Amino acid sequence: MAERLQGTRILILETREEAQFARLLAEQGADVLQCPMFEIRDAPDPAPVSAWIDRMIAAPFDDLVLLTGEGLRRLTKLARATGREQPFIAAMGRTRTFIRGPKPGRALREIGLEPQVTAEAPTSEGVAATLKRYNLAGRRIGVQLYPERDHAALLDAITAQGATIDAVLPYAYDARAAEQTVVTAVEEMAEGRVDALALTSSGQVRRLFDVARAHACEDRLREGLSRTPIASVGPVVTEELAAHGFAPTITPANEAFFMKPLISAMIVALGRRTPRNTAAG
Repeated sequence: MAERLQGTRILILETREEAQFARLLAEQGADVLQCPMFEIRDAPDPAPVSAWIDRMIAAPFDDLVLLTGEGLRRLTKLARATGREQPFIAAMGRTRTFIRGPKPGRALREIGLEPQVTAEAPTSEGVAATLKRYNLAGRRIGVQLYPERDHAALLDAITAQGATIDAVLPYAYDARAAEQTVVTAVEEMAEGRVDALALTSSGQVRRLFDVARAHACEDRLREGLSRTPIASVGPVVTEELAAHGFAPTITPANEAFFMKPLISAMIVALGRRTPRNTAAG
């Protein structure tokens, strides 16, 4: 696969894992345009998160729903900082875990645990559909949430099955980060100077549109997205794109919703095109 993206300029919207993504793309010869979107921070008030950890340790939940790997890592980090990491991990080991997709699975393995159940689709709707296959009546269920998403439908689906929910939101997004860089990236797409936009989280899509509206350049964003091939890592991103009227042209094969399969799909799709900088020359 050496340098099979040579001559292509790929825009990625940076979050926690994008340093690895940028490296993998660069290894294939891509010119990677990195655009910081927001910073991920611990919850502004740690007290409710700490109290949730205490409840988990004192009486482990019957089930635990993990929606993001970042959320579990933040919980483990706080437990470690307050001398509760081992009791916290031990409590999780006694709890049946449901995960939304591969990222929380990786975070579990980092602390020596394995998920018991993976959602049939890596979306909140997929989690709800999977949970419906289980008898949850009378069970205590911990739910790890993530920012900038209305989780009411998922939580209502769980309580409708007779379960009691104890939810936690262990981190927040700092929306102040690098707005002008986002505007510049929008202009690069609109001017046709990007061969592909690679998206790995739904928050990236929402952030693009939020910043574009705030800076009165949503028309330029839509123009740019219309002329730029969009690569989506999975259905959560694709769903968010659809909410804004767009669809990806590149997705991983065989429902392999990971970075490396996404890059393989980009190699196949972009290999059929004349790279922008070659065409310009």
